Parts: sequence; C-alpha cells; structure tokens
Amino acid sequence: MAQVSEIKASARTRAGTGGAREVRRQAAVPGVIYGDGGAPENIALQSNELVNLMNRGRFLSTVIELDLDGAKTRVIPREVQLHPVNGKLVHVDFQRVSPGSRIRVSVPVRFVNEALSPGLKRGGVLNIVRHEVEVTCPSDAIPDAFEFSLDGLEIGRSIHISAIALPPGVKPTIQGRDFTVATVAGHRVEEEGATTGTPGAPTAEGAAPAAAEGAAAAPADAKAAAGAKAPAGKDAAGAKPAAAPAKGGDKGKK
Repeated sequence: MAQVSEIKASARTRAGTGGAREVRRQAAVPGVIYGDGGAPENIALQSNELVNLMNRGRFLSTVIELDLDGAKTRVIPREVQLHPVNGKLVHVDFQRVSPGSRIRVSVPVRFVNEALSPGLKRGGVLNIVRHEVEVTCPSDAIPDAFEFSLDGLEIGRSIHISAIALPPGVKPTIQGRDFTVATVAGHRVEEEGATTGTPGAPTAEGAAPAAAEGAAAAPADAKAAAGAKAPAGKDAAGAKPAAAPAKGGDKGKK
C-alpha cells in the first residue's frame, strides 16, 4: 500500500488572483483545501517540496499529510495547474480525507512474465488498453499498482480485470462488466504478410518470359510494318522507282 508523505504548508491571508501572485513571487505555490464537511482553506506550499513529491510519480493518488502551521491534515491532490509556457506549478487543489473514508483514485497497472507469453515470442505486440484503473478504496489503503501476468498469453487473447484478485475494500468504478486491460495483437505478423505480394500479381520469374516473348516478336512486327508501307510509297526494298520522262519527246512527234 502507498505510504503517506508529509509536507509543510502555511495559511494564506489573501485570496484571489492578487494573493496567488504574491505567493508565487515568494517561490511558493498557492493551493486550496476543501471537502470532508469543512470550509475551504487557502494555503501556500513550498515549490521545491511539491516538485520533489511530483517527481516520485502517482501524485494524484498519493495521500499527503499537510503540516498546516502545526496542525496536521490528511489530504489527497485532486487537480494540478501548470503554466502553459514554462510548465511551472501554478495551483494545487487538495481534498481532505479522514481515516477510514473511501476515495476514488486511479491505480497504475504493471505487466510481468513477458518472456512466458507465446504470443509475444512469435512477434505479437502488447496493446495496453488501460494504463490505469480507476477504483474506490479506503483512503489509508490505496494500492501501489495492479500487476497482471502475461504467462501463457497467445496472440488475439486479452487480459481482463478479473485476471487479478483486488485487495479487500477495493472496487473498480466500472461495474457490471469484465473490462479489458490489455491484449496481445499480431501486428508484426500482419506486416510480414503484407510484404509477400498481392495474390495474382506477376512474379519476377513470370515477368522474364513475357519480356523475352515481346523482344522476339519485335522483328516480326517491324517486317510487317515495312511490308504494309511498300505498296503505298513504292520505295520499299524490291520495288522499282518510277521511270523519268524522256527528254525531247515532243520533238519526235514532229
């Protein structure tokens, strides 16, 4: 189960945009605490502590114990706002959680025993449908991750949420169906089949005889074309040129 992290915070006297800007100028991050029947509280937190906590991962599913000016309050982050240009923290919303209360969180999934999957050995690809599974659980018993085994998984087979036993008190928010978490697809096999060629297309061996036949037919076609032009022009081979008129033919008639 996830461990509770502790960070310090201080109350903010000024609310609104002006108060938030003043907090940021002091290298701090403005935030709000709400929920559990209490009034909202404006707070300020040290930026470096928040960044270090976020870098550990799973920030939005981590229970935090805020030391608010000496008074400790258990909260869970609900929304993080980042600057659209520089990516720095702008604002954080926290929800109060009392011991034993139930909360909604997203738990990451892991996959083990990839080497024992026959489908992956034959070139299949693991297609992760859900990187996280949203559940409701006790606030002091949030699972670190859900671990799914790929042992014996063939191409075309799927892993469903029922493949693991959920911890006591943990229930998926999706009820009434055994939803899919991941599948093994035969993507690489399909690509190999696509490169073998289209059925009915001429192969290289079939194309060579066709080219040879076309080359052999070329001289015959040329002779036929020459014979077809000979009668019209009388200039083809074997045809005699027309006789030129005799000079002085008009004088012989006299």
